[in-house]
Amino acid sequence: MRWTYFIFLQCLLIAVVGTVVYIHKDKVNVHKTPPASLAKWYKPENKRQEWLHNMFKLRREIQAVKLYSTSNEDELLDKWTAQLSKHYLRISEMVPEWDKKLDEEALTQLQTSVKNRDQQGVSLALDDLNTSCNSCHQDYRSTVATMYRAPDFSSIKLSQPVAYKEHMKALITQVNQIKIASEDGKRDVALSSLSELKHGIQLQGETCVQCHKKETKLYPDVEMTQTIANLEQSLSNGTLKEQGKALGTLAVQVCASCHGTHRIAYDNRKVFVDGPNWRELIKH
Repeated sequence: MRWTYFIFLQCLLIAVVGTVVYIHKDKVNVHKTPPASLAKWYKPENKRQEWLHNMFKLRREIQAVKLYSTSNEDELLDKWTAQLSKHYLRISEMVPEWDKKLDEEALTQLQTSVKNRDQQGVSLALDDLNTSCNSCHQDYRSTVATMYRAPDFSSIKLSQPVAYKEHMKALITQVNQIKIASEDGKRDVALSSLSELKHGIQLQGETCVQCHKKETKLYPDVEMTQTIANLEQSLSNGTLKEQGKALGTLAVQVCASCHGTHRIAYDNRKVFVDGPNWRELIKH
């Protein structure tokens, strides 16, 4: 009888938790995070990005095995099969926690089919290996790419003693101040805010070159500089419509275009790297 009550309470607890999660499903984000051992095969711990190179090799080797199996070029088929086998098993050497995810049976079947020159067997074995790869990619690829390949701006330093995050907030404040002053007819305030914004943009550009190593200046580029000049001209003697158009163009060029890639990736990276915020989760 005691076991009956115990099992009943366990089932009741599971039902309650499941109900709470379902009710708040819009607040719950479930994702799989990779083993910590994967980090040593990505930057900054690994300068060669060895995990990525191993994945690229596997993709190329699967293609080569399929090609030479159907073209009956046996010597090349053997060469690429050997490389595929080596780099497929390399996965568990690099991340031992993923050993059980490998389909070694499919790999053995591939090797046997290649040895027997069985084209259909090779094709079926490759399909199984692709299924093995795709199942892991479905669970981890987006998370891993976000964690290890999205930019990390926490280490970026400005030439002035201002926190990077606070500097970005200041740029947004200046853009909005220009808009407010423009609509309220405060030309001097708008021009003063634009002057601060120009200085902030130049300061921001010094950080962009740390990653975007190009001969031509990336930020602000020629188009941005021209738009700033147009905005300054319109704030001095242009119509409200001209001011709004120039400011809108500038906001897209200096803010939205970069945020559309960098900020989205960075925010997602923080979710995976920092882990769940239990206080916020409990609050929800």
